[in-house]
Amino acid sequence: MPDVMLLMLVLVIGAALAFDYINGFHDTANAIATCVSTRALSVRSAIVMAALLNFAGAMISTKVAATIGKGIVDASNVTQMVVLAGILGAIVWDLITWYYGLPASSSHAIIGGLMGAVIAHAGAGALHWKGLENIVLSLILSPIAGVILGFIVMVVMLWSFRRTAPHAINKQFRRLQVLSAAFMAFSHGTADAQKSMGVITMALVSYGTLSAFVVPTWVKIACAVAMGFGTAAGGWRIIKTVGKDFVKLQPVHGFCVETASAGVILGASSIGMPVSTTHVITSAILGVGLSKRLTAVNWNVAGRILVAWVLTIPASAVMAYVCYQVLNPFLGK
Repeated sequence: MPDVMLLMLVLVIGAALAFDYINGFHDTANAIATCVSTRALSVRSAIVMAALLNFAGAMISTKVAATIGKGIVDASNVTQMVVLAGILGAIVWDLITWYYGLPASSSHAIIGGLMGAVIAHAGAGALHWKGLENIVLSLILSPIAGVILGFIVMVVMLWSFRRTAPHAINKQFRRLQVLSAAFMAFSHGTADAQKSMGVITMALVSYGTLSAFVVPTWVKIACAVAMGFGTAAGGWRIIKTVGKDFVKLQPVHGFCVETASAGVILGASSIGMPVSTTHVITSAILGVGLSKRLTAVNWNVAGRILVAWVLTIPASAVMAYVCYQVLNPFLGK
């Protein structure tokens, strides 16, 4: 049934690019939330800058794509239906959390989605538990690193400018925050577009177009463009939650958050670890807030964010499992 297989490949690629587009307006909102909330940039300027730099970041490496594509399951257990169901599960969860303004992780969603689809297809024994352990460990450690680094950078800045009037500090850092926001947007591109690159390459290997897991140039460009357009669509619901409701930020705080977050994300991307941009930047905001006082953090919002984090992998896995069971009788034969 070569025609059906080709149709499935097209559906998988289309769904992966749709996921990247949704990732653009869902996760990139986190990358620009702080500079928008501190009025260092207008919403439109921040979105345009983030879209361009997400594209640039997505083009520089495929280490994270390889981790996603080879670290979760053997190629022999990957079918077009598995990949399609995994992506659809992630998309559904991303849209639910976006609707409620919760900065849940698209990284967690795609990993959970692939896990659920693989379990539906071949059982839990088909998963690479060692690879998943390393991936999940990086997703757990990166928020801790974000809190610590955000706290440290903020304390260093406060000590360095302790004799400067707050108004003067914020005036200077409003300009510097444009650079830190750009740094953050670029680092987001190095991490998040990689997930869809890995998924599409998995599908191409399964179909037989590729004999080995090597991300083609056209896949890099397509994913980078999809994320860029998604970023341009904006994500005001999540910008409000992260940049305004969680911790009240001034330009110096935004600079520290973006600098700390970008450092964690670029460091992880350089070794192929698929960290969550969402988790890193929200944890860096928490670290900056804690450097002021405990009451600077809106703990009700923090609780909602934590619930979304905990639920994302199992929820997207369940949704992908259901998608597989529903679609497989019609498209999997």
